[in-house]
This record gives sequence, structure tokens and C-alpha cells, in this order.
Amino acid sequence: QVPVVESGGGLVQAGGSLRLSCAASGRSFSSYAMGWFRQAPGKEREFVAAISWRWGTTYYADSVKGRFTISRDNAKKTAYLQMNSLKPEDTAVYYCAADKASHRLVPVDDGYEYEYWGQGTQVTVSS
Repeated sequence: QVPVVESGGGLVQAGGSLRLSCAASGRSFSSYAMGWFRQAPGKEREFVAAISWRWGTTYYADSVKGRFTISRDNAKKTAYLQMNSLKPEDTAVYYCAADKASHRLVPVDDGYEYEYWGQGTQVTVSS
């Protein structure tokens, strides 16, 4: 089990940066891929980025590729999402979650393959 808590959201101007953190509890964090998703008002939840449990294989949505970077520190049981060159369309509640399957080598972008969702952290980008 990998319960998580997100933090680091806030209000930022377009072009700015934020770093989100996803702190996990439980002993199994290092065995699971981690994913970041977001949901804007009136829209469905969408995949943002994911990182494998080992080797640091990453996967990004096209909309954030080149601007966002996902990483993890297994010793600290924490995943991160560095967001640069933020745009107003990045405004959303950002969630992290753990993969349902342990030791998946290639992270996936299907939200139904994730569990132990956090409460989310609001990111607002002003124009």
C-alpha cells in the first residue's frame, strides 16, 4: 500500500515554475511506478506524467513534454513534478497516485491502473 499526500501547488504567473511533491507512506513505495494526473474545472482527469519504480523510465503527456519533469527519491519515499514554463491551461488540481501493479517496467497513462490517490493540490496559472 502506498498512501500519498500532494503539496507544492499555488498561484503563479504564466511562464513561471512550481515543484509539486508527492509524499508516500508505507514500506512499498520503491516497488511501484508513480503517476501525476490533473483535472481542470469541467474537464475529465488527464494523465500528466509517470515514472517507473526502477531505472527512472518516464512518460509524459504531449501537452507537458519539454516543460515538466517527473522524478522520484525512493529513500525519501517522494515523487516530484517540476513544472516550468507554466501556461494558463495548466491550471488544475494535480493528483499523484501509485500504480496498482508493482514492478511495472514501463509506466502507463491509464488512470484506472493507479490507486491510492492523494487529495490533490491546486495549481493556478494567471495570464
